[in-house]
Amino acid sequence: MLEYLKLSQDEEFLKKHSNVRSGVGLAAPQIGINKQMIAIYFTDEKNVAHQYCLINPRIVSESIKKCYLESGEGCLSVDKEHKGYVYRAYKVTVKAYDLLVKENVEYVFTGFAAIVAQHEIDHLKGILFYDHIDKTNPFKKIPGAIAI
Repeated sequence: MLEYLKLSQDEEFLKKHSNVRSGVGLAAPQIGINKQMIAIYFTDEKNVAHQYCLINPRIVSESIKKCYLESGEGCLSVDKEHKGYVYRAYKVTVKAYDLLVKENVEYVFTGFAAIVAQHEIDHLKGILFYDHIDKTNPFKKIPGAIAI
């Protein structure tokens, strides 16, 4: 799963494989594996790579402050575009077993990383990003929410 995410972000690989869609997160159920496992891989604005392979991840706390992706969320499992804002906690604490460090961990994710973690953990519960979009007012602004 992690290798797929890395390849999906490699421009040379994408030139050779036009059917591959880029992603920053993947949950095992998305590829037909009935396990509570997620993989996350992205580079931040300082070009620092962040990678996680989490087993049995669970959010143990979250901020009241909300955030959202201004461009909207997408998903490797959803081919159709769903316009609207997906509000998520700006900061989450996640407990899990991390396969990369081979130990139980507790990570605090903020901003973009928090959005990705929540998106992938939602997959483990059968929830898709568009389930969070307000059906009557998809671009409703929540006062104080941070646009990312």
